[in-house]
Amino acid sequence: MISLRQTRLRTALLIAATTVGVSGLFGVLWAFLAPAEHLLVVSEGRGVALTGESVHQFDSVAMFFWLALIVGVLSAVAAWLARLSRGPYALGGLILGSALGTALMAGVGVGVAKLRFPAVDNPPVGDIVALAPGIGTLLVLIVQPFAACIVTLVLAALSPYDDLGVGDHSDELESQTEDAGQSEPTAPALP
Repeated sequence: MISLRQTRLRTALLIAATTVGVSGLFGVLWAFLAPAEHLLVVSEGRGVALTGESVHQFDSVAMFFWLALIVGVLSAVAAWLARLSRGPYALGGLILGSALGTALMAGVGVGVAKLRFPAVDNPPVGDIVALAPGIGTLLVLIVQPFAACIVTLVLAALSPYDDLGVGDHSDELESQTEDAGQSEPTAPALP
């Protein structure tokens, strides 16, 4: 027989694995959305960014930020739906999956972007070449785990139950609803 602890551990591992897998898919999406930076070759091994093309470095980082934020929020909401496993195990699986997932998202995204825009060896002077986008800074890797933690915190704070709704509370809700509908409002007692 499987214990409650084993069930929660399995659910946490499932949450982590699913988050990593979805993050990898979002990495591929980022690679197709992020624009390349186009350079004009001015001499051997040197290029100059065309007007407005240097902005694409920011564009690729911003797109990665928003996609990581979306995955963080959606994975936290999806993990919250596993009602019987809410708690430390699910949160641990979510944080682990988000941390590994955002790293995988960056690796897969940069790899696919390099396949889309391969490096050109010794292009002739006057040619325009495309540089593959990158994530720019490693700080964007904290966006997904941070978003997942914040959303989980908000959902836990909004939960009306001390046990986060893990137990069976359907009969309590029905009796509270019936009591609220039948009772008349009473004035508070004066001291």
